[in-house]
Amino acid sequence: MTRALSTLPVISSGSLAGSPQPVLPAVGGLLLRPWEQADVPGFLSAYQDAEICRWHTRRPLTETQVREWFDAYRQDWQREKGGHWAVTRGGGEVLGRIALRGLDFDDGIANVAYWVLPAARGAGVASGALTVLTAWALDEIGFHRLELDHSTRNTASCRVATRSGYLLEGTKRSAAVHDDGRHDMHLHARIRGE
Repeated sequence: MTRALSTLPVISSGSLAGSPQPVLPAVGGLLLRPWEQADVPGFLSAYQDAEICRWHTRRPLTETQVREWFDAYRQDWQREKGGHWAVTRGGGEVLGRIALRGLDFDDGIANVAYWVLPAARGAGVASGALTVLTAWALDEIGFHRLELDHSTRNTASCRVATRSGYLLEGTKRSAAVHDDGRHDMHLHARIRGE
């Protein structure tokens, strides 16, 4: 049985899958591009970094798992479930990762997640990538709201979110499991037109 919606979707189905995942230029020579097979070893080694492991509990253990993740990333795009980008210097050297996940076309809402490699931290890489992805998602695709959450203990991620215009909306108590137990999570959001 098909249910009628009382409102039209904010974003039409097919808005993403109808075209290739875009390459997005950002300030400072940054370029967001889809993950490539050549990135597999670097992606795996990123999850050896203590800070990335501290805040990201879902981690690949082998290059085979990374390839499976990359395949899932491509499928996410085709199924309009998400978009996953390598944050690079001019398309080459990988500096980090950024993703748009949990796409809800009916309400026009999505979630953002990111990490940055140690050598690129403190240089505006995360905020530069977040700013360009946010502008693309809100202004070009038409999302109404983007959400970003992080552990309340992750002060660096909080700075990136606020620097990129994501307002702190509150604390989700005991909302995520990390290696050292449950963490409260800050919820930030950007609304189109802000």
